[in-house]
Amino acid sequence: MFRALLTGKMTARDTRMTTTSAYQPSDERQARPANSAARVATASFIGTAIEFYDFYVYATAAALVIGPVFFPQTSSTAQMLSAFLTFGIAFLARPIGSALFGHFGDRIGRKSTLVASLLLMGICTTLIGVLPGYDAIGSWAPILLCVLRFGQGLGLGGEWGGAALLATENAPKGKRAWFGMFPQLGPSIGFLAANGLFLTLAMTLTDEQFRSWGWRIPFLLSAVLVVIGLYVRLKLEETPIFAKAIARHERLKMPIAELFSQYWAPMLLGAASMVVCYALFYISTVFSLSYGVKSLGYTRESFLAMLCFAVLFMALATPLSAWASDRFGRKPVLIIGGVLAILSGFLMEPLLTHGTTWAVALFLSIELFLMGVTFAPMGALLPELFPTRVRYTGASAAYNIGGIVGASVAPFFAQKLVEMGGLSWVGGYVSVAALISLIAVLCLKETRHADLDTIR
Repeated sequence: MFRALLTGKMTARDTRMTTTSAYQPSDERQARPANSAARVATASFIGTAIEFYDFYVYATAAALVIGPVFFPQTSSTAQMLSAFLTFGIAFLARPIGSALFGHFGDRIGRKSTLVASLLLMGICTTLIGVLPGYDAIGSWAPILLCVLRFGQGLGLGGEWGGAALLATENAPKGKRAWFGMFPQLGPSIGFLAANGLFLTLAMTLTDEQFRSWGWRIPFLLSAVLVVIGLYVRLKLEETPIFAKAIARHERLKMPIAELFSQYWAPMLLGAASMVVCYALFYISTVFSLSYGVKSLGYTRESFLAMLCFAVLFMALATPLSAWASDRFGRKPVLIIGGVLAILSGFLMEPLLTHGTTWAVALFLSIELFLMGVTFAPMGALLPELFPTRVRYTGASAAYNIGGIVGASVAPFFAQKLVEMGGLSWVGGYVSVAALISLIAVLCLKETRHADLDTIR
């Protein structure tokens, strides 16, 4: 090393040693310990599972009880539309959250940002659980509800991008989609926990008890889950790829400015490729739950049970799709999933209205299976579209902008469409969303062999 300095000739090994020495304090020459595969998988999985549990708790409550508790309209339809609008507020907040947390994630690191996003989401969810209804505090009830929903959206806007980067930036060669699958698996478990709890409450409480106080229990339990998630994440080390970026002095003052000036095309294509995931999920869960209970005559318990059964297919499809995208590429898997999703929209009307309970369960299972197919590769694909210095901001922005189109207004528009033309129109909404994503995927380049360290 000293000979190289004297002669002015340095090998690659010498360069790495110099960079590391400059980065580490003088009394700390050893490299920071690497995260184990088990720790990475657990931290990326448990965070998204808890955060999506929080989000799905509200989605289920919006379909069942939020309208009557927080909105004074006498019309049940008006109450439902108002509840779905508050559901959409969080999706409008998510791109802001992705910009905010993405900025700090690209500036100061993935670990601390992930902790902050989890904490924000958990606090807002817990506070919804103790928020008085309209009968108690009048118009302040829906106003505060909207504020807390906005906070939920901010937290979730920063959560997914950090969890995906934690997984993919620690992944070994050829395994990025498999590692990126763990944050994608979290939503299945979060959904199952949220709806399983609502199902238990529906089976053990009377309708009056559930509407009076029972629906608050899942929100309050979020506080316990957040403590568990924080414990796991605080034990993490920074990802090696980000640590190298720090050593190379590659951090930007304003990552979002470079994102929009140089990487707007992959950001928009990534966002469009996400639309089908959101549409499949929220049409088949939030809207279908509301429609099934109010229009098809199912009890809350029976429809929640069908959703809990169907989400198992989403959990099954997630690792299968991740494995296939590592084996064959991101694009082939997403193209097949997109085509099948387009076709699935035509199944909605016949299976939901003219079929048996098994036909309804079949439709829900198909939609959620396709959600897993199209969602799993995104854990690797979106981070692979951006260089390290804007990766947190870019992946988060693409993920959450896609949510505005695919999910924020999906239950609201679906309710309007079913009143205008019936369920076939809602199925058409799913097919159009899938077509948008299919076109975007066709425009993207294959990223399976991309080197996250050298993307420019």
